[in-house]
Amino acid sequence: MRARDALEGRSGDPRLTVRPACRPLGGVPSLRRAGVVAGLVAAPLAVALRFAHVYRERAGFPHRRAPQFTPADLGLPWEETTVESDGGSLPAWFIPANGGAPGPGVLLVHGWDSARDRTLPHAVFLHAAGFHCLTFDVRGNGANPAETLPVSTGEFGADATAAFETLLARREVTRGAILGHSMGGTGAILAAASDPRVAAVVSASAPADPRGMVRQTFRLARLPLPGPVATPLAWLTTHVFVRPRGHALRAISARHAIAHYAGPTLVAHGRDDSIMPSEHAHRIAASATAARRDVPGAGPVELMIVPTGGHSWLYEDEGYRRTVAAFLARELGGPLSPSEAADRAAAADARRLPEPEPALVGGRAAKGALAMVSRTPTPEP
Repeated sequence: MRARDALEGRSGDPRLTVRPACRPLGGVPSLRRAGVVAGLVAAPLAVALRFAHVYRERAGFPHRRAPQFTPADLGLPWEETTVESDGGSLPAWFIPANGGAPGPGVLLVHGWDSARDRTLPHAVFLHAAGFHCLTFDVRGNGANPAETLPVSTGEFGADATAAFETLLARREVTRGAILGHSMGGTGAILAAASDPRVAAVVSASAPADPRGMVRQTFRLARLPLPGPVATPLAWLTTHVFVRPRGHALRAISARHAIAHYAGPTLVAHGRDDSIMPSEHAHRIAASATAARRDVPGAGPVELMIVPTGGHSWLYEDEGYRRTVAAFLARELGGPLSPSEAADRAAAADARRLPEPEPALVGGRAAKGALAMVSRTPTPEP
């Protein structure tokens, strides 16, 4: 009996008591604690991922609206044409200047939720300054069919690159520049960085990088997110947004792309831009300037902050029209002198079209994503 008690650990004699060499259940509390910690970490990650997917579905697809006006409505000559891009056949207008005589041309790239008719006020003053113009609908925008994958600055850049090829193929065009607004401004920079034939680029109201743009939409939506939460959430959301098309964020960033373009660059922004603050322009210009310090023959970098400008309609400012026209005339070699081009652009009646451009859609998407995140199942990436 004593032997049995000893084996079962019940002997009063410590010499006969069998003590286990280890405690097999001793790790259970630690494992439980580890599971709790893992759950606490995984839960917010799952919510963040769900938010990112909802954001992508809501903000990744432009609201298509066919052009409501043609160049003829603004007294401009024009002809229908198309841009052949990997995004399809994109509808476009070619607006000749000087009776179609050979001379420099400017490609115009509209912004998000927009169409080629929204670039016509730019065409009005550029045409007055003697430049041929080509404007088109970016894929998923304007008269184009809806896209099945999210549209990002990468698609704006790819379509702008194809459109620039179309511009240079015109017999009337001797040299070419690109001017883009908002996401079209980033598209203009991406195209310039990929094609050394781009003689000059003008970027207006452009976001400096995708993550900064997504972060700004959180602010526009007034999401109650502190910085330590909003910053990594913007990082995750941006990566989820571009994943379906396989983009690397640096490859579709204006701030990084401009470092690979050495041609003349004008970065314009409205001081009162509440959609994309002017700090984005400063970042783009700073990146361009830094990259050219040791590049012989690199073109100038000009930064223009329009004192009374917002996100859109910078062309209504006479100083903006003067600066853009003089810059392009100088860098494209005419057809007018910079001062004459500036005077003609200043005198042009460039005003916004009756239908205002909508604000960047991401703000609405961010707010909607936050509202839906608790009840929307996480889709496959």
